[in-house]
Amino acid sequence: MVIEAKITAPTIITLGHGTVRELRLNHPPANALSPQLIVALKEAVEGAPQDGVRALVLSGAPGMFSAGLDVPLLLTLNRAEIAAVWHELYALLRALASSPIPIAAAITGHAPAGGTVLPLFCDWRGMAEGDWKIGFSEVQVGLPLPPVIFAALKRQVGSRQAERLAAGGSLISVAEALNIGLVDETLPGERVVNRAVEWCQSLLALPPQAMAATRRKARSDLAGLFDQGLDRELDDVIASWWSDEAQTVLQRLAERLAKKKSK
Repeated sequence: MVIEAKITAPTIITLGHGTVRELRLNHPPANALSPQLIVALKEAVEGAPQDGVRALVLSGAPGMFSAGLDVPLLLTLNRAEIAAVWHELYALLRALASSPIPIAAAITGHAPAGGTVLPLFCDWRGMAEGDWKIGFSEVQVGLPLPPVIFAALKRQVGSRQAERLAAGGSLISVAEALNIGLVDETLPGERVVNRAVEWCQSLLALPPQAMAATRRKARSDLAGLFDQGLDRELDDVIASWWSDEAQTVLQRLAERLAKKKSK
């Protein structure tokens, strides 16, 4: 049961479920990952354990978890600003992967591209049933899937499925996501957040030291992706953003989104 609610940042609503804290993305209409949202979420994830929170739930709006990077906004940024966005995004993924407390993703609807990336670095993923899409559409917009994200995807679904999803830029159904292990459970939309809270509570009911030590060992490979120097990788990712191919496709995408918004 929710016992408290407050807005900790314009882009995130914090809801209390006892010792479990829900971080609800609040950037309508599509919960696109703006620079502000990325930084706010990273700070919220990192700060939760210091507040005595024992587990986190990451959620979105009904029907829309997150549409991924806020492409129209990012296209207005200069090179230094884009570099900062990618560095902050990697810092957010590190915070999720390395969190000392469990994090459950309540995928409340559509979750393309970055909307799939965030849950990938959580402990558990529950997704709302419905005609929603999830997957890695980066290639569709001219961007190679960053290596650290591909490594996490491969860890989750295995080599063959990771290749198919990443290279094909595939967006798949909820049922297929469950079938290949991209999500752990599917359930009615009105239940997905509560189920995520229940999953956290079931983990917290275990002997805490044994659970934490085992969880830390089990996730060490995921957290370890960020222990190696990633400066060169980030340089390559940022360069791919500025490639002629990516800029052409991204501009077309932004134009389509603007026309859709004006209707």
